[in-house]
Amino acid sequence: MIEGLSPACWKTSAKKSVLTIFRSSVELEKDEAMKKERIKAVRRDRRRQGLAKRIRGTTERPRLTVFRSVKNIYAQIINDEEGRTICEASSMSKELKGRFKHGGNLDAAKVVGALLAERAKSKSVAEVCFDRSGYKFHGRLKALAEAAREAGLKF
Repeated sequence: MIEGLSPACWKTSAKKSVLTIFRSSVELEKDEAMKKERIKAVRRDRRRQGLAKRIRGTTERPRLTVFRSVKNIYAQIINDEEGRTICEASSMSKELKGRFKHGGNLDAAKVVGALLAERAKSKSVAEVCFDRSGYKFHGRLKALAEAAREAGLKF
């Protein structure tokens, strides 16, 4: 006999404990997923910080930096000596808005890379150093870089 409970309450208390166990296991799964996402973010931050120590944009060779979100991709060319952005392009630019069903895919990245190279040429920038911002050189990032190279940027 369970102390403090009558035999009629045994079933309900057993159900509650099973629900508590189930609920905690679901919460544990969520916690594990959150931990994995946090670990990925921390690792990317460490890679980005390591790159930031080595890559600096100068007047002769500014820095091309990329940020990718799930829905869009953004790129800009920065002169770190003066602390100003020379030019930028994104899948949300006026010229590109509405051109894609989804701005965070390979096709959008290729067009953004070509547009950025075109804008850089108009500002007389021919050579840049590529800052991948801690992302792996793969997928959308690689597509953007190759499109910028094909359009005439050297890096």
